[in-house]
Amino acid sequence: MKKRIVVGISGASGVIYGIRILEELKMKDYEVHLIITEAAKKNIEYETDYDVTQVEKLADVVYDNNDITAAISSGSFLTEGMIIAPCSIKSLSGISNSFNNNLLIRAADVILKEKRKLALLIRETPLHLGHIKLIENAILMGALIYPPVPSFYHKPETIEDIVNQTIGKVFDYYKIEHNLFRRWK
Repeated sequence: MKKRIVVGISGASGVIYGIRILEELKMKDYEVHLIITEAAKKNIEYETDYDVTQVEKLADVVYDNNDITAAISSGSFLTEGMIIAPCSIKSLSGISNSFNNNLLIRAADVILKEKRKLALLIRETPLHLGHIKLIENAILMGALIYPPVPSFYHKPETIEDIVNQTIGKVFDYYKIEHNLFRRWK
């Protein structure tokens, strides 16, 4: 049986992170469950050459963000965890405050209550104290924060190189094998 993982794409800038994660997982032995928020759908059109249908085809199962009765809203639905890339401050706030008003937040809440892995690619800058407190609360509940901050030791030459390095770090957390960037030696 394939390992299951949930991917959420929320409305922050940087939807390419979520799309690249989906592309990479498509080539691996994972069953991918996807939620795309309405704001993320708009950003896919604004920021990339993809359309929403193309992105949805990268997943095995796609959920409507309003369907809080979906399988992934239950702790009995076993997964390896969840990645939200990018994660907007609005989504972070919902997660940090357990404000389960949509499937993205409910699924993340389930991941946390079941002590599974939750990676949040927080995409905001600069951060004010309210953001920092939300991040702290998410960490205290068990989330791991992956701000998409580029490193340069691997000498990136393209935006894709920068995106892939962040995705590679997230995949390391889930123990997903990859060759997305050159490691430090």
